[in-house]
Formats: sequence, C-alpha cells, structure tokens
Amino acid sequence: MLHTVNKSPFETTTLQSCLAHVSKGDAVLLIEDGVLGALKGTVVSGDIWSKRVDVEFYVLGPDASARGLTKERMIDGIGLIDYGGFVDLAAKHKRSQAWL
Repeated sequence: MLHTVNKSPFETTTLQSCLAHVSKGDAVLLIEDGVLGALKGTVVSGDIWSKRVDVEFYVLGPDASARGLTKERMIDGIGLIDYGGFVDLAAKHKRSQAWL
C-alpha cells in the first residue's frame, strides 16, 4: 500500500497514525506540509527510523523545496522524488491511503 501524509507532524498526529498502521512492503510518501516529518532530530524521526527496514519512505521534492527542506536536513534513507516518481509509486502499489 502507498500511504500519503500531507500534514505537519508538529501540528497533527496524522503521521504517527499512519506509522501505526503501515505494514512490511508499504511505502509512505510525505507531501505538502507532511514533508516536515522527514527532518532529522525531531520527535518523529525516531519513529520513521525504526520503520525504515520494512517500509520505504519518500518525500515529494517540490514540496520539500517550497519549505526549504534540503536532502542534507532529511533523515538518512528517505528518497526524494518528483511528480513522475509519485506516479510511479502509485502505479507500483495496488492500493493507496491518504492520511488527511
């Protein structure tokens, strides 16, 4: 399953709810303000780090750029993708869940 998260983890618990429901082989794509969940050294970075073995994590590059988030400031192992990569993820996974 592809999970998309568009809310900041510093304003809502959407990302934490998503992480509580992901399964091995799933992918999580952080979009819009959700990209802030990819920041190193935050309250949620440990939660993402602990799931990285079983779950793939991605950040939508244009949304990260719009918020001044560079690859160097992101948790290691998170993929940075463009809109084409988003389409590829959606095509790769049979189901998707938007965490709003």
